[in-house]
Amino acid sequence: MHTLRRFYASVLLDAGESVKAVSECLGHRDPGFTLRTYTHLMPSSGKRTRAAVDGVFTDEDSIHDGPDTAQEGT
Repeated sequence: MHTLRRFYASVLLDAGESVKAVSECLGHRDPGFTLRTYTHLMPSSGKRTRAAVDGVFTDEDSIHDGPDTAQEGT
């Protein structure tokens, strides 16, 4: 059962699910415990992080996001 539980956690984390959500699914009271226990199962998190930041600077639609755009609707 322990192996199945670790597999479940690894699938959720690899899919990009938040540590808080995985913590709740596993019944952990503290998401920090989940992070400390399963952080080694998140090898691609650095890659996703870089992709998210790169996307902000390369996405042409993001040029139109910001404080000036938010004021246009008011």
